Amino acid sequence: MVMHLVKLCVGVSSIEQLERWRTEECARRRAVGEPEVIVHVTRMFPTKQTEIESGGSLYWVINGSIQCRSEIISLERVQGEDGIKRCAIVMAPEVIRTAPSPKRPFQGWRYLKPEDAPRDLSGPGEGGEDLPDDLRAKLMELGAW
Repeated sequence: MVMHLVKLCVGVSSIEQLERWRTEECARRRAVGEPEVIVHVTRMFPTKQTEIESGGSLYWVINGSIQCRSEIISLERVQGEDGIKRCAIVMAPEVIRTAPSPKRPFQGWRYLKPEDAPRDLSGPGEGGEDLPDDLRAKLMELGAW
């Protein structure tokens, strides 16, 4: 069974900002001959590694709601310069927008079952992904989303 992760996208206020950062990171990695992937390092290593690596995604919470996801390629055990073991979440560079889904703040990451994951927004105009993030957020706040 596939399992997903959900995590707060700290320091990011919009999907566009996340996409810009990922584009810059891929360009930086390409310039030094590294694979064009996105690596996010977190403290805890998921025990459900096999399920996550079998098609799981990292769903990003931006401004209080899940707004997008990134496909997970692998989970790798790494050790920081401080000697602490961590988890490197290796992801595809693409950001896949999802239907907004409110999420309360939490620390670290959480498992997200496939049946609880918001659906992808695939076509232009479907679900308003072509709307500016602030307008989508306001519509959600008003309960019109």
